[in-house]
Amino acid sequence: MTLDKQKSRLRFYLILLAVILCLGTFGFILVEGRSLTDALYFTVVTIATVGYGDIAPATASGKALAMLLIVLGVGTFLGVVANSTEVFLSRREEKSRRQKMHMLMGLFYSEIGNELLRVFARSDQQIQQLSDVFMAGDDWSEREFRDLEQRFRVYPFKVDGERLDLVGLNAYLGQHGEILIRLLENPYSLEHESATDMLLAVLHLKEELQQRNSLIGLPITDLQHLGGDMSRVYGLMARQWVDYLRHLKEHYPFLFSLARRTNPFDRNASPTVY
Repeated sequence: MTLDKQKSRLRFYLILLAVILCLGTFGFILVEGRSLTDALYFTVVTIATVGYGDIAPATASGKALAMLLIVLGVGTFLGVVANSTEVFLSRREEKSRRQKMHMLMGLFYSEIGNELLRVFARSDQQIQQLSDVFMAGDDWSEREFRDLEQRFRVYPFKVDGERLDLVGLNAYLGQHGEILIRLLENPYSLEHESATDMLLAVLHLKEELQQRNSLIGLPITDLQHLGGDMSRVYGLMARQWVDYLRHLKEHYPFLFSLARRTNPFDRNASPTVY
């Protein structure tokens, strides 16, 4: 069961428990003549199966209500406890999976991704439209990352295949083919749909380039086809890069500092600290 479904089920049990608490409290006020404090106290200790014995129903209606609370309330209370534990463990497991997935993305960008983004960005004729949002600073907040994500969702990320050195790109991808396979084989990559889509798109581009006998003098229609494949890779990598950058900012400031100084979208980027 997914974490969202677990949360929905926990919310259902919490709402049901709140309804039972309210009904039990006002029921004891009406049938037993208890004060609000005593009625709520007795309802809680009954549902929680504590039953100190200091308060007990005196009327037949009160006893019937107490039995109803035991039947309905105890099961609901245990459901809340069980689902809360399940959500807690699932969150911890999800956090662990995401951290491992980000480690894989770090390997991808350091070994192959950053240079690919750099190559594609240089052939992007509209990249100046985004020059103001690529300069991620050390003081970037979550809001600024969300703004960058929003810009990336609507930006076209179009690569002009005629402006690229396809021979050099083919050689570069061929050199890093093994790492792409290893990343795709990792189960943590497969659990993250956007990362899997990105890796598959890069692998597909690599195969497209390698299947051609020659990458020189290709017809315009084929260059447009390859440009579409490269644009797909460009967009997927750029959007995944934002998520990876956010992770570094939150958990590894020293790695974020280097990623910021080697920003693949900034032509003036330099690892040298001035």
